[in-house]
Amino acid sequence: MKIVACNSNRPLAEAVAAFLNMPLTAASIRRFADMEVFVEIHENVRGEDVFVIQSTSYPANDNLMELLITLDALRRGSARRITAVIPYFGYARQDRKSGPRTPISAKLVANLITEAGANRVLTMDLHAGQIQGFFDIPVDNLFAAPLFTRDIRERFAGRDIMIVSPDVGGVVRARDIARRLNCDLAIIDKRRERAGVSEVMNVIGDVSGRDCILVDDIVDSGGTLCNAAHALIAQGANSVSVYTTHGVLSGGAAARITASPIQMMTITDSILATEAVRLAHNIRQITIAPLLAEAMRRISDESSVSSLFEE
Repeated sequence: MKIVACNSNRPLAEAVAAFLNMPLTAASIRRFADMEVFVEIHENVRGEDVFVIQSTSYPANDNLMELLITLDALRRGSARRITAVIPYFGYARQDRKSGPRTPISAKLVANLITEAGANRVLTMDLHAGQIQGFFDIPVDNLFAAPLFTRDIRERFAGRDIMIVSPDVGGVVRARDIARRLNCDLAIIDKRRERAGVSEVMNVIGDVSGRDCILVDDIVDSGGTLCNAAHALIAQGANSVSVYTTHGVLSGGAAARITASPIQMMTITDSILATEAVRLAHNIRQITIAPLLAEAMRRISDESSVSSLFEE
């Protein structure tokens, strides 16, 4: 078993390697003068079970090309099996035709990863579950719900909490965490006028006097969650916190969240935190390194991964 780290989130790759008590494979991933990606693996990988860790986060296209070229280098180096470990799978929000003559980019990226040489994909909290079916190779989609559940129990012990889905599409995810915590569920009824702009219309459920916890898979601009937090406070919520797996947090998202009524936003380290995120007083990260490391160990050992989906 060997672990290759690309450049998108090297601290996470190093943490995973530390949990597995093994070094990262020596490799060079650099740019030519015209910014073409060049990859060179400095160790023999013939017949090895190789895991490539790379989130396709910002800059998404550069990180995706790094992953594809690394997969190709390993395939041509005769690796026995190559697993693409993609903590954050970019382009996942383009999972269907949203209008005439629009792409299904998630399917295109799945094809690229497969053709580049991946034999298996390990990812976390895909934006849409059907993306697993876009691949013709095995996909293990881990969930952050067990991590979030443990953290909520520790931080909100003895408090009257309510799990809130920021939109109708996230109800299944929020309901799962509410079930694990044996607490109530509320839903934000949201109308999106155009891409990137959301307007909160209604809160379904009695949140008065409750400590509300918004649960989502991706936070990008932060507008939806900030609007939801304002709506919950207006309905009498005692406090609003957020748990979201992938902290994309592009543009001025960190500043927007800092200025919002959100008491604390908890994200995972599936995406490397920017300086603005690290400095924000109400954004914190929890690590997914132990979960990824255990999943990788089980894949290498040919043992069950499905038990990681539960607490």
